[in-house]
Amino acid sequence: MIKVKVQKKTRIYQGDIFRKVEYIEYVSEKSGIIEVSKIIFPLVIVLTQDCDLQQDYKFRWSRLRNSTTHDKLLLSVLVAPLYNIEHVYLGEHLSELGFKMEPINKNKTPGKYLRNNERPRYHYIEFPPEIPIVPSVIDFKHYFSVNINFLREIKNTNFVCRVSELYRENISLRFSNYLSRIGLP
Repeated sequence: MIKVKVQKKTRIYQGDIFRKVEYIEYVSEKSGIIEVSKIIFPLVIVLTQDCDLQQDYKFRWSRLRNSTTHDKLLLSVLVAPLYNIEHVYLGEHLSELGFKMEPINKNKTPGKYLRNNERPRYHYIEFPPEIPIVPSVIDFKHYFSVNINFLREIKNTNFVCRVSELYRENISLRFSNYLSRIGLP
Protein backbone atom coordinates (compact mmCIF):
# COMPACT_ATOMS: atom_id res chain seq x y z
CA MET A 1 0.00 0.00 0.00
CA ILE A 2 1.37 3.37 -1.03
CA LYS A 3 1.53 6.31 1.37
CA VAL A 4 -0.13 9.53 0.25
CA LYS A 5 -0.81 13.05 1.46
CA VAL A 6 -4.03 14.89 0.73
CA GLN A 7 -3.07 18.44 1.67
CA LYS A 8 -3.36 21.00 -1.09
CA LYS A 9 -0.25 23.13 -1.15
CA THR A 10 0.23 26.01 -3.53
CA ARG A 11 2.76 24.56 -5.94
CA ILE A 12 2.82 21.43 -8.05
CA TYR A 13 4.83 18.53 -6.59
CA GLN A 14 6.31 15.40 -8.08
CA GLY A 15 3.87 12.63 -7.24
CA ASP A 16 0.77 14.86 -7.31
CA ILE A 17 -2.25 13.04 -8.68
CA PHE A 18 -4.85 15.03 -10.60
CA ARG A 19 -8.20 14.05 -12.06
CA LYS A 20 -9.57 15.12 -15.45
CA VAL A 21 -6.36 16.27 -17.14
CA GLU A 22 -6.54 17.23 -20.80
CA TYR A 23 -4.10 16.04 -23.43
CA ILE A 24 -4.22 17.87 -26.78
CA GLU A 25 -4.01 15.11 -29.37
CA TYR A 26 -3.94 17.43 -32.38
CA VAL A 27 -5.08 20.81 -33.74
CA SER A 28 -6.01 21.22 -37.40
CA GLU A 29 -7.42 24.00 -39.56
CA LYS A 30 -9.55 23.49 -42.65
CA SER A 31 -11.31 26.33 -44.46
CA GLY A 32 -10.94 28.61 -41.46
CA ILE A 33 -12.41 26.10 -39.01
CA ILE A 34 -10.09 25.01 -36.22
CA GLU A 35 -10.54 21.52 -34.85
CA VAL A 36 -8.99 20.60 -31.50
CA SER A 37 -8.93 16.94 -30.50
CA LYS A 38 -8.28 16.34 -26.84
CA ILE A 39 -8.24 13.33 -24.59
CA ILE A 40 -9.29 13.79 -20.97
CA PHE A 41 -7.50 11.34 -18.72
CA PRO A 42 -9.42 10.47 -15.53
CA LEU A 43 -6.22 10.39 -13.43
CA VAL A 44 -2.57 11.33 -13.98
CA ILE A 45 0.52 11.46 -11.80
CA VAL A 46 3.21 14.16 -12.06
CA LEU A 47 6.60 12.67 -13.01
CA THR A 48 8.70 15.84 -13.36
CA GLN A 49 11.47 16.06 -10.76
CA ASP A 50 10.45 17.96 -7.65
CA CYS A 51 13.57 20.14 -7.61
CA ASP A 52 12.62 21.49 -11.06
CA LEU A 53 9.03 22.09 -9.93
CA GLN A 54 10.25 23.88 -6.80
CA GLN A 55 12.62 26.15 -8.74
CA ASP A 56 9.92 26.95 -11.29
CA TYR A 57 7.51 27.94 -8.51
CA LYS A 58 10.14 29.97 -6.70
CA PHE A 59 11.08 32.01 -9.78
CA ARG A 60 7.60 32.20 -11.32
CA TRP A 61 5.64 33.30 -8.24
CA SER A 62 8.13 34.94 -5.84
CA ARG A 63 9.94 38.25 -5.72
CA LEU A 64 12.71 36.59 -7.76
CA ARG A 65 10.32 36.67 -10.71
CA ASN A 66 12.04 39.76 -12.06
CA SER A 67 15.32 37.87 -12.47
CA THR A 68 17.25 38.71 -15.64
CA THR A 69 17.17 35.07 -16.79
CA HIS A 70 14.34 32.59 -17.04
CA ASP A 71 16.29 29.35 -17.07
CA LYS A 72 14.49 28.01 -13.98
CA LEU A 73 11.04 28.17 -15.57
CA LEU A 74 9.34 25.08 -16.97
CA LEU A 75 7.21 25.09 -20.11
CA SER A 76 5.46 21.88 -19.21
CA VAL A 77 5.28 19.06 -16.70
CA LEU A 78 5.62 15.36 -17.49
CA VAL A 79 2.68 13.25 -16.36
CA ALA A 80 1.51 9.70 -16.93
CA PRO A 81 -2.02 8.30 -16.78
CA LEU A 82 -3.20 6.03 -13.99
CA TYR A 83 -5.33 3.17 -15.30
CA ASN A 84 -7.73 0.97 -13.38
CA ILE A 85 -5.89 -2.34 -12.86
CA GLU A 86 -8.95 -4.38 -13.87
CA HIS A 87 -9.09 -2.54 -17.22
CA VAL A 88 -5.36 -3.21 -17.75
CA TYR A 89 -5.87 -6.93 -17.06
CA LEU A 90 -8.55 -6.99 -19.76
CA GLY A 91 -6.48 -4.89 -22.17
CA GLU A 92 -9.29 -2.33 -22.28
CA HIS A 93 -7.72 0.68 -20.55
CA LEU A 94 -7.64 2.61 -23.85
CA SER A 95 -10.79 1.13 -25.36
CA GLU A 96 -12.48 4.57 -25.52
CA LEU A 97 -9.77 5.57 -28.00
CA GLY A 98 -10.42 2.45 -30.08
CA PHE A 99 -7.26 0.66 -28.87
CA LYS A 100 -7.21 -2.96 -27.81
CA MET A 101 -4.20 -3.76 -25.64
CA GLU A 102 -2.76 -7.17 -24.81
CA PRO A 103 -4.66 -8.71 -21.88
CA ILE A 104 -2.68 -9.65 -18.78
CA ASN A 105 -3.81 -12.74 -16.89
CA LYS A 106 -4.22 -11.48 -13.32
CA ASN A 107 -4.28 -14.97 -11.79
CA LYS A 108 -1.07 -16.22 -13.42
CA THR A 109 2.56 -15.11 -13.50
CA PRO A 110 2.08 -12.02 -15.76
CA GLY A 111 -0.46 -10.52 -13.34
CA LYS A 112 1.72 -11.32 -10.34
CA TYR A 113 4.73 -9.69 -12.02
CA LEU A 114 2.64 -6.59 -12.72
CA ARG A 115 1.44 -6.30 -9.09
CA ASN A 116 5.00 -6.84 -7.81
CA ASN A 117 6.32 -4.09 -10.12
CA GLU A 118 8.51 -6.57 -11.98
CA ARG A 119 7.36 -5.41 -15.43
CA PRO A 120 9.46 -2.36 -16.41
CA ARG A 121 6.70 -0.69 -18.44
CA TYR A 122 4.17 -0.60 -15.59
CA HIS A 123 4.02 0.58 -12.00
CA TYR A 124 1.27 -0.81 -9.77
CA ILE A 125 -0.19 1.41 -7.04
CA GLU A 126 -2.67 0.49 -4.35
CA PHE A 127 -4.10 3.40 -2.38
CA PRO A 128 -5.13 3.56 1.29
CA PRO A 129 -8.89 3.24 2.01
CA GLU A 130 -9.38 7.00 2.54
CA ILE A 131 -8.29 7.76 -1.04
CA PRO A 132 -11.14 7.10 -3.51
CA ILE A 133 -8.96 5.49 -6.19
CA VAL A 134 -9.11 1.81 -7.15
CA PRO A 135 -5.84 -0.13 -7.48
CA SER A 136 -4.15 1.40 -10.50
CA VAL A 137 -1.29 1.08 -12.96
CA ILE A 138 0.97 3.75 -14.40
CA ASP A 139 1.89 2.88 -17.98
CA PHE A 140 5.25 4.57 -18.57
CA LYS A 141 4.80 4.29 -22.33
CA HIS A 142 1.90 6.77 -22.22
CA TYR A 143 3.59 9.76 -20.59
CA PHE A 144 2.90 13.23 -21.97
CA SER A 145 3.45 16.87 -21.08
CA VAL A 146 0.96 19.34 -19.66
CA ASN A 147 1.35 23.10 -19.43
CA ILE A 148 2.37 23.96 -15.88
CA ASN A 149 0.00 26.95 -15.73
CA PHE A 150 -2.91 24.67 -16.69
CA LEU A 151 -2.08 22.29 -13.82
CA ARG A 152 -1.85 25.20 -11.41
CA GLU A 153 -5.26 26.48 -12.57
CA ILE A 154 -6.96 23.13 -11.95
CA LYS A 155 -5.11 22.31 -8.71
CA ASN A 156 -7.89 23.53 -6.39
CA THR A 157 -10.60 21.49 -8.10
CA ASN A 158 -8.76 18.48 -9.59
CA PHE A 159 -6.04 17.62 -7.05
CA VAL A 160 -6.62 14.19 -5.49
CA CYS A 161 -3.53 13.43 -3.41
CA ARG A 162 0.26 13.33 -3.42
CA VAL A 163 2.37 10.19 -3.32
CA SER A 164 4.84 10.42 -0.41
CA GLU A 165 8.50 11.14 -1.13
CA LEU A 166 9.85 7.60 -0.84
CA TYR A 167 7.23 6.17 -3.21
CA ARG A 168 7.50 9.00 -5.74
CA GLU A 169 11.27 8.50 -5.91
CA ASN A 170 10.69 4.82 -6.61
CA ILE A 171 8.24 5.72 -9.40
CA SER A 172 10.71 8.27 -10.80
CA LEU A 173 13.54 5.74 -10.81
CA ARG A 174 11.41 3.12 -12.54
CA PHE A 175 10.23 5.70 -15.12
CA SER A 176 13.80 6.79 -15.91
CA ASN A 177 14.92 3.15 -16.18
CA TYR A 178 12.09 2.46 -18.60
CA LEU A 179 13.00 5.48 -20.74
CA SER A 180 16.69 4.57 -20.81
CA ARG A 181 16.19 0.98 -21.93
CA ILE A 182 18.06 -0.16 -24.98
CA GLY A 183 16.16 -2.15 -27.57
CA LEU A 184 18.23 -5.06 -28.82
CA PRO A 185 17.51 -6.80 -32.13
